[in-house]
Amino acid sequence: METETVLAACDALATALRDPAHPVPTRLTAYLAEGEGPAVLTELGELLSRRELTRKLRRELGSALPGRLNRADPRETVYEAWAPVGLVTHIAPGNDVTVASLSIVEGLLTGNVNVLKTSSADTLLTQHLMAELVALDPSGALAARIIVLRFSSSRQDWLRLVCAPADVVAVWGGESAVAGVAAHVPAGCRLVEWGHRISFAYLTAYAWSDPRTLEVLAGDVCLYEQQACSSPQVVYLDTEDGDEVFGFAERFAKALAARSAVAGPADELDLAEAAELTTTELVARLEEHLGLTLVLSAPDGSWRVMADTRSPLTASPLHRSVWVKPLPRKRLIATLRPMRRYLQTAGLAASESDIAELSRTVLAAGVTRVTPVGAMLESYAGEPHDGVYALQRYSRRVAVQADPARFATIACLDDLARPVVLPQPVGPLVRKEDVQEPSRRLARADAELYFRTGGSTGAPTLSVFSYDDYDTQMHATARGLLAAGYDPVEDRTANLFYCGTMHGSFISFFSVLERLGGVQLPLAAGPDHAATARAIIDNQADTLFGMPSYLWQLLHSEAAALQAYGGLRKVFYGGEHFTREQQHALRNGFGIEVVRSITYGSTDLGPLGYQCTESSGGVHHLHADLHTMEILDLAEDRPVAQGETGRLVFSTHARRGQQLGRYVIGDLGREVSGPCPCGRYAPRFELRGRIGDLMRVATYSLSHRRFLELAESSGGHRGELQIRLDGTDERERLTVRVERAVATDAVRLREVFLDGYPDLRSAVTAEGLLELVVEAVDGASLDRSPTSGKLFAVVDARR
Repeated sequence: METETVLAACDALATALRDPAHPVPTRLTAYLAEGEGPAVLTELGELLSRRELTRKLRRELGSALPGRLNRADPRETVYEAWAPVGLVTHIAPGNDVTVASLSIVEGLLTGNVNVLKTSSADTLLTQHLMAELVALDPSGALAARIIVLRFSSSRQDWLRLVCAPADVVAVWGGESAVAGVAAHVPAGCRLVEWGHRISFAYLTAYAWSDPRTLEVLAGDVCLYEQQACSSPQVVYLDTEDGDEVFGFAERFAKALAARSAVAGPADELDLAEAAELTTTELVARLEEHLGLTLVLSAPDGSWRVMADTRSPLTASPLHRSVWVKPLPRKRLIATLRPMRRYLQTAGLAASESDIAELSRTVLAAGVTRVTPVGAMLESYAGEPHDGVYALQRYSRRVAVQADPARFATIACLDDLARPVVLPQPVGPLVRKEDVQEPSRRLARADAELYFRTGGSTGAPTLSVFSYDDYDTQMHATARGLLAAGYDPVEDRTANLFYCGTMHGSFISFFSVLERLGGVQLPLAAGPDHAATARAIIDNQADTLFGMPSYLWQLLHSEAAALQAYGGLRKVFYGGEHFTREQQHALRNGFGIEVVRSITYGSTDLGPLGYQCTESSGGVHHLHADLHTMEILDLAEDRPVAQGETGRLVFSTHARRGQQLGRYVIGDLGREVSGPCPCGRYAPRFELRGRIGDLMRVATYSLSHRRFLELAESSGGHRGELQIRLDGTDERERLTVRVERAVATDAVRLREVFLDGYPDLRSAVTAEGLLELVVEAVDGASLDRSPTSGKLFAVVDARR
């Protein structure tokens, strides 16, 4: 099961839960426990969103796709991944649908089969919530991995049965609950205890007189009636003076009274809770006669502050009841360490330097979590729980070592094992203009990096990314580059993509090489070809990254020096294409052994495809772990027949905050059927030009790609080719502009075009609707994008 299957279903459920008008929360409301409101479902909606779960995956497992066997170090053929343990049995606490549901989702994110046992006293909310989740997964993969049971823990025979086949048993509750489950855990099975914990606040003299500190501390005490493990049960003061403790207690009692009034009536207590609270308070009042304590409480019993001159940690009876005790920092570790297995959160109120020192001290004493006072119950996506990451507890770290000679170009071992299956795209087709306006309204967390498109096919626009998405895409590009034959150990690379004006190619491939650990000369494309060639030679670069048009100009303007150097071995190009004749010239003229596409992609969508060592021309593998691809008819929005050319449509699954589904990228392509000799299962496609390369001229649809093919195959042309369209008084004019330095005779090329292109011949000779001109020009005079340097294939100057 792919991680994306889980993320897509959870995000769809999250969207539904946050929409009061959606039928899902309406159906689930009927199963809310008494006293619970729709806010519980909204909170779940926030926690189950793609944003939160992706952050959790990255924090806890280091990647949004942690289950794939990728290279641990790009320079070594060692592959590592987080693998499922197998079957996880979750013993959930009573009346806590959030914990139960999130535990199941954690098990799904790690690829496990999950058995959840809920309390017999619970409603069926968790069961129905999971039913809604699996209904949003058309693949059925989630339904096959979730079992939800409801029975009493007193049924020891049933408890034994659900624990017996488990590889991990996760249990919530106190010591007795954990012990009751542990008795049924088989040998070799991992027991994950999420037991009760004690938390406390620690205040220095810097903070304990501040009314604001007392106010937010009272908020921590009242929130959730101290039922959370992170709720403060004790307030420690950095002092040994009992009078200071009593004075603080009196001030804090006023703050707690005020906050309690705002929080509303306290929860109704059951008999056991009332007995524990009453006993604790009465004992503390008796000790007042010994000068050891001071008890301050509300007349209605809704809150109480119990000051005690003795330092040892004492559990509170909860329900807005808190101890206040002295504990000088020099005795922190000695006092708290005996209780280290129960400690969780320490809320600190102190100066900046004291916070740094005290954080280290309380962590050494056994605390696993330090927060500011007033934020003790707050959390963040991917936060460790009780000192560990839950996803790691439900996973195994596995590794495969492979023969470097045989696996030199394999970046991900899973590519050779099975195809990636992602949810099928749905919804309307979208184009660049459809995503531009929504991208301007992205949340700050999703709009961290801005790139400007080159504008070679239209007006320049902006594409927006989060850094997490950018990182995912750079790793994918790096894997594709390894597949194409790049060697991060041996290759010395000159990065010659265009830089500046918010253009993304140079900085992106700088990032790719950084992730690969490859040697890089960050030269960038520039007008001084002689200086660039000197840098290549002086630094012994053997691999060039760049746009074909720039690399072609550089190599031919500095041919003598670079041919004498003789050290160039590889060229990886992007943004345009090297023709077959150009590639032949590079191999014969400069001794270059490898000429391949560095990636196929777009500024909006990122990397879409990559070449393997068995690919040539426009053939690419799809980055199937990031995208799904459709090939649609040119005139109708339906799939083409297998092998036919159509519009390439991509749906991106790994983007935060943006919906980039069914994006019409503007390129033409066809599916390449059959297995690839490289052994990868990723689908293959062949680029067949741009939709904009089809020119409607003189009543005919003419293709720039056809002109290029004829010039190369029949005319022997090896350079760039650009078409310019003009209108004249009598007829339209089509001018084919070719590089003078490498062009055959212009008259000969004109004959080649007319002989090999019947529609063109009809328009020019038979009907007289079109004037055909072929002219040889300097490469520098061809029209290019001012930002990326990319050659404009067609310049339409008609008015």
